[in-house]
Amino acid sequence: MSSLLLLFFLLCTTTSSSSSSPSTNKNEAETPKTFIIKVQYDAKPSIFPTHKHWYESSLSSASATLLHTYDTVFHGFSAKLTPSEALRLKTLPHVLAVFSEQVRHLHTTRSPQFLGLKSSSDSAGLLLKESDFGSDLVIGVIDTGVWPERQSFNDRDLGPVPRKWKGQCVTTNDFPATSCNRKLIGARFFSQGYESTNGKMNETTEFRSPRDSDGHGTHTASIAAGRYVSPASTLGYASGVAAGMAPKARLAVYKVCWNAGCYDSDILAAFDSAVSDGVDVVSLSVGGVVVPYFLDAIAIAAFGASDHGVFVSASAGNGGPGGLTVTNVAPWVTTVGAGTIDRDFPADVHLGNGKIIPGVSVYSGPGLKKDQMYSLVYAGSESGDGYSASLCLEGSLDPAFVRGKIVVCDRGINSRPAKGEVVKKAGGVGMILANGVFDGEGLVADCHVLPATSVGAASGDEIRKYIMSAEKSKSPATATIVFKGTRVNVRPAPVVASFSARGPNPETPEILKPDVIAPGLNILAAWPDKVGPSGIPTDKRKTEFNILSGTSMACPHVSGLAALLKAAHPDWSPAAIRSALMTTAYTVDNRGETMIDESTGNTSTALDFGAGHVHPQKEKSRLQRSNKSWSCWEFELPFIVCSVSTIRQA
Repeated sequence: MSSLLLLFFLLCTTTSSSSSSPSTNKNEAETPKTFIIKVQYDAKPSIFPTHKHWYESSLSSASATLLHTYDTVFHGFSAKLTPSEALRLKTLPHVLAVFSEQVRHLHTTRSPQFLGLKSSSDSAGLLLKESDFGSDLVIGVIDTGVWPERQSFNDRDLGPVPRKWKGQCVTTNDFPATSCNRKLIGARFFSQGYESTNGKMNETTEFRSPRDSDGHGTHTASIAAGRYVSPASTLGYASGVAAGMAPKARLAVYKVCWNAGCYDSDILAAFDSAVSDGVDVVSLSVGGVVVPYFLDAIAIAAFGASDHGVFVSASAGNGGPGGLTVTNVAPWVTTVGAGTIDRDFPADVHLGNGKIIPGVSVYSGPGLKKDQMYSLVYAGSESGDGYSASLCLEGSLDPAFVRGKIVVCDRGINSRPAKGEVVKKAGGVGMILANGVFDGEGLVADCHVLPATSVGAASGDEIRKYIMSAEKSKSPATATIVFKGTRVNVRPAPVVASFSARGPNPETPEILKPDVIAPGLNILAAWPDKVGPSGIPTDKRKTEFNILSGTSMACPHVSGLAALLKAAHPDWSPAAIRSALMTTAYTVDNRGETMIDESTGNTSTALDFGAGHVHPQKEKSRLQRSNKSWSCWEFELPFIVCSVSTIRQA
């Protein structure tokens, strides 16, 4: 490891000796948990044949369990220890830092066309052509695994696996060697940290292999580097050609996320393997609570990866629209927020009083009868079961109250499609899902299990007022939902997605985060067979593609673009690639006005979108003209951060 990386840890541990020490609280003293230990790598005594033997000798207790060893982006190991055992390790001269792991969570194709990346021979495809679609670059996706049989991962017309590749395809009964090919060139899984905390996994609901039992990893991998697939759609919506950002880039998947979350010790092991294997880009669509960098396993792993020349992009989180919600904020990580594209899926509510309320939905199935109005009720009304009913939680609805009616449910606690299942079980014929005040006017289209649509907070208030007014006048409230399919060329676009996490940067306010935004709302990408499009266990529908939203979807867009830039300019560092993405980003929508904030409809700011929305074609054309824009990166340190004013002037 470079002296720079060692200096980083020495400074961090010196500054934080008190805060990084494990607690010795008596109530916690005998409760083992996972700790990550940083060591002085070259201090290994020659008597030990390997570092693993040395690390094991450091664990004095028979109950202590070594989970992972790290030797590429990080030097050390992770182990299950009691806090008192961890405190003892801290006193050893070769131990530089000891910190407990976090549990992270997932931040859950018209976008290539929207970004100006097409396979045609016109000038809009310059970056794809210049980079040969990223054919010799490897993108490592750290996520929930992959469903390798999807056509997005076929290796048709691809050349041999790059000679630099050192990775492997870990095979199991459900993930045979044929799962990998010249497209999907590597697949591993890491579960030691997960099982250390939760016990042995339930293999009836999860795959002990790189195979994806959730769908998130398959989706993000195909966004980054999916092949051209046509026809592609989700239940008839968003029909067309699906493609990732770097269609010929190679993929390596590292499964670290399981039913209970994504554990730091496993994430760090995945980073360590990915960099050692030879990836050029790491894409990470997970996150957690912001902590100081020296306690943040993702920040530490990304620092080591960047020091090895690997570009790291990570999702900003879905905590928006509030401020100080952005995660993955380390300066050497490219933090990606989410914007809309110029496509949506309108599903409007027609009220009995003649008003039309705009909504969105991806529903395909038996619809509501044409030209028929249905009784409309609010689940949280006095006739319902109070607060839990207003949220349409499991078992909260009275079938006698909702049977045969369209039910208004408030957003929150359980998943949006799960609310529809609750309504359906209770006998409702449809659902209107209303945003809360915090959600604002941002709308996310879901693959519902019954006729349903999502409406904004103000629209939800209007619908509830109509229901109350009808009750007072002793006349029934009525409504229907009209599904309008797919609409393109929507204006304005892009818009900063309501859920996209916002700055300021809670850890280092003087460094702008997120860095950029990219398409993250209602994105079509590959999906596994074993998971229904709604994500509900009872949903047995199958679809090769699904439409999801989140900064999880925005991050792999940037990962793929970074691979294209690296392929076109092999000598560019991760910092140079990030600079190219930021200094060429734009802040105006397709009306020529500053992008708006979806949650409020007001003009957005740099705290919402960072440097702006990524613009790959501008990156290509501008950087061809001059190399002078790199002057701020010509330092020994690879992670210099340009100020906002510098970004605007570039």
